[in-house]
Amino acid sequence: MTVRFGLLSLCLVVSAAVLFSAASGSAAAVSTLSASDGAVSTTAHTADPDVVYDDAGLSGIIAREVFEAAYESVAAHGLELTHGTLAIADMSQPSTAQRLVLVDLKSRELLLRTWVAHGSGSGGLMAERFSNRNGSHATSLGLYRVGSQIVSPKHGAALLLHGLDKGLNDLARPREVIIHGADYVSKKFIARTGRLGRSWGCPAVPRAQMTRVIAALEGDGLLYVYGT
Repeated sequence: MTVRFGLLSLCLVVSAAVLFSAASGSAAAVSTLSASDGAVSTTAHTADPDVVYDDAGLSGIIAREVFEAAYESVAAHGLELTHGTLAIADMSQPSTAQRLVLVDLKSRELLLRTWVAHGSGSGGLMAERFSNRNGSHATSLGLYRVGSQIVSPKHGAALLLHGLDKGLNDLARPREVIIHGADYVSKKFIARTGRLGRSWGCPAVPRAQMTRVIAALEGDGLLYVYGT
C-alpha cells in the first residue's frame, strides 16, 4: 500500500528486522513483532547463518562476520521476517563497492547486489563516522524494520525505516531517514567523482533498482547497517 508522506527535503530511513533462530537439521520457532499491532506469531526456519551465507554465494561480496552480525542482531531482537528478505548494507566497504545485498533467507538466494550511499556526515569515499543525532546527516548503524512505501515529494517512491536499536538508530523516523532512489548513486557518478554521492543519512540506492528494493522489502523486510 502506498501512502503520501509530506517529507521536507530530508531523507527518511526505515529499517526492518528479521528473526532467524536455527538449529542444524531442525526447525526453530521464531517470534515476531507485528508492524501494525505488536502481535506475536511464530514461523519455523531451518538454516543457520553459515548455510545461508554459503548457499547465497556471499563469499567475496560481504564478509562472513558481517552477515553473522546481521543474523545475530535479528535473533537478539526476537523478530521474524514474514517473507524472508534481509538487506545488509556493509558500510565498512568504500561507496564505490556494491555493498548492499538483499538475501532471501527462506530460499537462501541473493536477490540483489547494488550500490548504497552513506550520509554526508559520515565521510567521503568511506563511512567513518556514524550518528543517531538529528542534524548530523550521518548514517546510523544497526537493525531496522522496513515499513510502508511512501511517495516523497523530493525522491519519489521510497520506503519508511523504523530503527530498532535504542540510542543507535531509533531516531530514524524523526530524522526522516528513508530508503530512496538517487541519481548520485550510479556508476556514472563514480566515474566522474571517484565515489558515490552522499545523502543526509538515508541509505539511498540507484533509482533503477527502487522497484526491486520495494518489492523485496516493503512492509516486513529488515535492513541491517554495518560499520566499523
